[in-house]
Amino acid sequence: MSEIKKVAEGTNFTAVNVGMVDELQGKVFLKDVTGANATEISLTSLAPGAELPFFHTHKKNEETYIILSGEGDFQVDDSSFPISSGSVVRVAPNGKRSMRNTSDQPMLHVVVQAKAGSLDEYARTDGEIV
Repeated sequence: MSEIKKVAEGTNFTAVNVGMVDELQGKVFLKDVTGANATEISLTSLAPGAELPFFHTHKKNEETYIILSGEGDFQVDDSSFPISSGSVVRVAPNGKRSMRNTSDQPMLHVVVQAKAGSLDEYARTDGEIV
């Protein structure tokens, strides 16, 4: 995958281009390059037959996994279930999580990480038409 390029930046925004996401290998974290201070977003490609090498938890952050392509299994604590393109899985900080790609294609997914319990307002209550 090519280098992440900053496309535009201003007082209230940062825009980047990560290149061809279907060519992604491994994991790319976007927090630092975008200057985010409330979320960590990563793009990950899990190779065919591969799995995350460990189960993990977080101290404060929940994670939301958005599966863009591929299929496999996701496990949280003692529950295991199938995932595929279009699956969305939210895991609380203490949930022991891992996943594996059971397909013969790369599994591309986005992970959004944010402090659990910090979402006071959202689109319908926080947004303002200007």
